[in-house]
Parts: sequence; structure tokens; C-alpha cells
Amino acid sequence: MKTNYLKSSLILIAALAFTTAVNAQQPAKRTAYDPYNNYHSIDGKGHEKIQTNWKGKTYQMELVNNKLTALAVDGETIPSSKWGNYSAAIAAIREQIRKDRIQAKKDQAQAKRDQEQAGRDQQQAKRDQEQAERDQRQAKVEQEEAARDQEQAKRDQEQASKDQVQAKRDQEQASRDQEQASRDQVQAKRDQEQAHLDQIQAKKDQERAAEDQRMLKQMIGDMVADHILPNEDALHELSFNGEEMIVNGVKQPESVFKKYSAKYPRFAKGNTTYENGKRQFNGLHIHRN
Repeated sequence: MKTNYLKSSLILIAALAFTTAVNAQQPAKRTAYDPYNNYHSIDGKGHEKIQTNWKGKTYQMELVNNKLTALAVDGETIPSSKWGNYSAAIAAIREQIRKDRIQAKKDQAQAKRDQEQAGRDQQQAKRDQEQAERDQRQAKVEQEEAARDQEQAKRDQEQASKDQVQAKRDQEQASRDQEQASRDQVQAKRDQEQAHLDQIQAKKDQERAAEDQRMLKQMIGDMVADHILPNEDALHELSFNGEEMIVNGVKQPESVFKKYSAKYPRFAKGNTTYENGKRQFNGLHIHRN
């Protein structure tokens, strides 16, 4: 079917190309008034001679730069004083000549286009014939490919059966994975809640440490004021609990112990130890149990 269609197309294209070429070679039709027009330039001025039949009369006229210089009608010379009587006919003739010139240019351009199109049509016909031959070769290739496709389809069907078995196993695994994901989500929520609690506790611990440092500094200041320490940098060791208070290895009197226990119950209730090997407040280490 495809080959017959291409042959019909080739015959139609060839016929069109022949018709176009014949039309392009035909001369332009002459108009009803059958003019003779001669135009040339002399000393930069346009000289034009026109001879034609117009509505049953023969007109002969000469123009220079589009201005009438001579006129004869049916062989009789018309004086310039009577040219106005023929102005309508002259204008109509000149207008028809102008239109014919434009049409002649269009016809020439169209004829050229027709010739070029005829050449293209011939080239296209050749390409179509070559394409038809390629299509025949391609059809043979496609037949062979179809046979291979059938074999491949059989193999694909066998593979599809195997894939169904694997899909069932994958679905079962997916169910197990989903259950595990649910458990992981629950655990993640617990971890998130624990992390939040840890953040709260860390903040409390930080605030407590800052408060411990502030109170320790205040306590050191009190010990300097009570002449337990000569200055704030003199504290090396401190042990303070509910039973005793030891400063730099010296156990303090009961009165001092009670005074500082009452003022700093936070230290006395626990077991607070202090070591400052570098003798710098920023290097303090507070151990509390």
C-alpha cells in the first residue's frame, strides 16, 4: 500500500512540474488596447513614445519627463491647444500601461518562481523515489525486528512470572519494613521527648552551676571578712557537709560551722568539696554529691 501511494505521488508531482514549466514559458497576454511603448533617457530626461489602439482609435503620443509633447489621433496631429479634449483617454492609457508594467514584473517574478518550483518538484520526486526504496529496505528490517520482538515477548512473559513471585516477596518485606518503621517512629518520639527533658535538665544544671559559683564567691568573701582567709586567692581546699567545715585542711570551730551552715545551707546539706590548684576563681572546681 505504501509503495503504490508513493508511485501515485511521483506521477502527480511530475505532472504538476510539467504544467508549471509550460505555464512559465507562455508569453504574457496582450491587453485589449495593444500598446507599443518605447522609453529611453536623453540628457537625464525621460523620453517616452506610445502608440496604441484605445476604444476604436489609434493614439500616438510622445512625453518628456511625463509631460506630453506631441499627440496624434488616427494619424491626425492634434495641436497642444486641444490636448485637453483627450486628457481622459491619455490618462487612462497611461494608467493601463502602468498597471501592465507592474503586472509584467509580477508575471516575470511568478514565472521565475514557477521554474524554481518545478526544479524543486523534480528534486523532491527524486528524493521520494529514493525514500520509497529506503522504505522497502526498512520494511524488511522491521519484519526481521518483529520476529525478534516475538521471541523477546516470550522471554518477557517468563520474566514477568518470575517478577510476580519476587513482587509478592517484596510486598511481604515491605509490610515488615512498615511495621519496623512504625516502631522506629514511636522510638524516635520517645527519643525526642527524652532529648527535650535532657535540654531542660542541662539548663537547670547550668543555672545551678552558675548559682554555685556565685554563692562560693560570696562565701569566700565572708571567710576573708571573718579572717578565716587572708584574701580571696588564699582558698586552696574546702570540704563542707552537714557535720563539719574544713578550710585549707583546717577544721573550723563549731560556731563558724553553724554560721556558714545557716547562711549556705545549699553547701552544708550536701557534700561539697572545692579545689583550686591554680589559685584562680575562674579555675575553680566544685564537686558536690
